[in-house]
Amino acid sequence: MTTPLFPGGVALSDLAVYDWLASDGTCGGSPHVHTASSEGYLVSAGSGRVQTLSRDGAADYSLTPGEVLWFSPGTVHRLMNESNLALTVVMQNSGLPEAGDAVLTFPAAVLDDPEAYAAAARLPAGREEERAAAARVRRDLAVAGYLELRDEMERNDRALAAFHDRAARLVRHRVREWQQLWESTVAAETERTRRQFVALSRGDRGIMADAAVVRAEPNPGPRAFGMCGRLATWQGF
Repeated sequence: MTTPLFPGGVALSDLAVYDWLASDGTCGGSPHVHTASSEGYLVSAGSGRVQTLSRDGAADYSLTPGEVLWFSPGTVHRLMNESNLALTVVMQNSGLPEAGDAVLTFPAAVLDDPEAYAAAARLPAGREEERAAAARVRRDLAVAGYLELRDEMERNDRALAAFHDRAARLVRHRVREWQQLWESTVAAETERTRRQFVALSRGDRGIMADAAVVRAEPNPGPRAFGMCGRLATWQGF
């Protein structure tokens, strides 16, 4: 073992939440759901809120420095920036939440058309200004669909289930790719720990013989345009 394998089971990013004004008078990111992974927020600076939709209905949580909030798969969440909100985001399954298992809350007609969804979710290559403009259009469409979904949930107790079904249909063609990523990272790390338990039960040092420290290097270039804000990430995370 030349590097610790723990990062194979998680991903870490530094998120500066968008301060773009939305149609309902709030600032923030694109509402979305994760189909397979949990995600956690540690508030590092500023203040804001996160709105959620789950089996318990609609909820609203304040976010101030030092607070931690976790989301299980299927929880629709929308970050709202009130004053320079910044988060450390911890993601399950080797970064899968940001890398693919998320579905944005576009209106139902877009979710039901895979080609339309892909076109609406995709950001163009090019200059920062062009990508920022496209990310804002994407956010606005997701907010529109989120507000529709929230209103529909008040009238129809099957509304969230219908959204989950649409999300599952959109991602099913990627599951094999995700399984391969999971096997090579999360499952490999779990097996490493199992073997270490066996070694320790015999009184053996096991992988402690290969102790290592690794400084994570930041990925080069400007912050990426994520779903909820500008993302700084590190190699190996």
